[in-house]
Amino acid sequence: MKKIIDPITGKKLKSHTFEQTFAKVLKSKKAKRAYEEELARRRLAHTVKETRVAKGLTQAAVARKADMPQSVIARLESGTHSVSVDTLSKIAAALGKHVELM
Repeated sequence: MKKIIDPITGKKLKSHTFEQTFAKVLKSKKAKRAYEEELARRRLAHTVKETRVAKGLTQAAVARKADMPQSVIARLESGTHSVSVDTLSKIAAALGKHVELM
């Protein structure tokens, strides 16, 4: 923590690093769960896109194989939308993979 003087009031201010602030936020069970869910969604999105690209497939090609609109693949790969297990299973099958819940 670094102390800074407010140039207007002359009072001492405390500054915190991002890591300090984030650690404090993650003490909340609700915030920690939300963060972990978001992280899992982003990892899934990355894995789907990475697999698709490694196989040399376009989003449209995967969508055709999975019998769904290309926009569903795009939303999943963006990492900003949730996806049902059923939809994920169809996409996984289109990529030659399967979904395993642990």
